[in-house]
Amino acid sequence: MTLPFEYQNPTLLFERFMVDARDCAGLPTTNMAWNMVVGVLHAFRRRLTVPQALAFAGVLPPVVRALFIEDWPIDQAPVAFGEPDDWLRDVRAVRTEHNFSPADAVESVATALRRHVDAVAFAKVLTQLPPEAGRYWQTRPR
Repeated sequence: MTLPFEYQNPTLLFERFMVDARDCAGLPTTNMAWNMVVGVLHAFRRRLTVPQALAFAGVLPPVVRALFIEDWPIDQAPVAFGEPDDWLRDVRAVRTEHNFSPADAVESVATALRRHVDAVAFAKVLTQLPPEAGRYWQTRPR
């Protein structure tokens, strides 16, 4: 097997994802989108068990996967999924002094992320997670 494109060009793929996340959120720079992306990934991870989070990580592009698992306190029990306001509060708690996450941050990152994953694999892993996971990763209507 040849070296997969996603491993040959992870920086290029990540840059494309960040531009999409920036644009979906209406932010002017990818630097401003950074904390939003990290916050959305980590807020979701907090709501999963370790096996669930690892299954989800397996369908993410390499650099997004690395962000998803960075600084992971795996000994902490998952928190309740809660509601979108709870998710947004968690997203905005990341580096608060430099966090420009809009009210639709989760939906914006979900919309961007779904453009950069295998749709079938992503949908399949969501069926293996709590029902709220699918709600978390809903995209905005086209």
